[in-house]
Amino acid sequence: MNKFFVSASPHLRGKGSTQRIMLDVVISLLPAAIASVVFFGWRALMLVGVCVITCVAAEYISRVIMKRDQTIGDLSAVVTGVLLALNLPSSINPLIAALGSVVAIVVVKQMFGGIGMNFVNPALAGRIVLLVSFPAAMTDWVGTRFMENIDGISSATPMAAQAGTYSYFDLFFGNHGGSLGETCALALLLGGIYLVARKVISPTIPVVFVGTAAVMSLILGRNPIVDILSGGMLLGAIFMATDYTTSPMTFWGKVIYAAGCGVMTILIRNFANLPEGVSFAILLFNILTPLIESATTPKPFGYEKKKKEGAK
Repeated sequence: MNKFFVSASPHLRGKGSTQRIMLDVVISLLPAAIASVVFFGWRALMLVGVCVITCVAAEYISRVIMKRDQTIGDLSAVVTGVLLALNLPSSINPLIAALGSVVAIVVVKQMFGGIGMNFVNPALAGRIVLLVSFPAAMTDWVGTRFMENIDGISSATPMAAQAGTYSYFDLFFGNHGGSLGETCALALLLGGIYLVARKVISPTIPVVFVGTAAVMSLILGRNPIVDILSGGMLLGAIFMATDYTTSPMTFWGKVIYAAGCGVMTILIRNFANLPEGVSFAILLFNILTPLIESATTPKPFGYEKKKKEGAK
């Protein structure tokens, strides 16, 4: 008798393992992590270390308590730790960063079954929980080591200051205030190119996300270049919106999802009283992903409509 097993998607098997994919993501994040150390100093390295160690420890302990097989070897907890750290300002208390790491791994990931079962991106959820719980600490943007510090900017990220203070050159190379991984657009683009070249991600979501945001920015009379190069636009579009578990698998599903993220990001930045729109936009469309995927999944060949009752 044949046995059938039910497991989390994706069900297609390829040559790449989860560990290999996660290692590629870690490698792709190295340029942004290195840039954060260059611009913000040793505190950036410390925060990355705190988040990674806490995420791995939280996953190990939670798996022991839940009596499940260990999964720390797949490196997904390391990826979550690095991503969360890159979403934090360099001035934040390391204990707050550790709390966000525990929330991301235990509450968002492990309580829903582990990798492949979470309905939203763990790093994003951890960032949003910290932003709601510690708004002052999460919006205490400081300048880089090569400029005067910009303290206490609690508007929609330092974008308001960047639009009139920083050149496009500074925005592209990262010499401005912001979260650790949001500042250097060059480093993020290098990481994105690596992921596409390694076929870890498709360029569909990042391109549609950023392109839609740029068009929406123009429509609202904003500066699209500043919107793209400031805040978490590139970090979110390349590394978090493309998460396998929380993004659609179909082509048109990816397009709708990414376009929705781009539109919502600019709407939040323009109209809402929030420090950033990227995280909330991606989180919203993470939740909508099952509906988007259901609406864009092609019908199987040979599908037959059900006859109406009473029809012969």
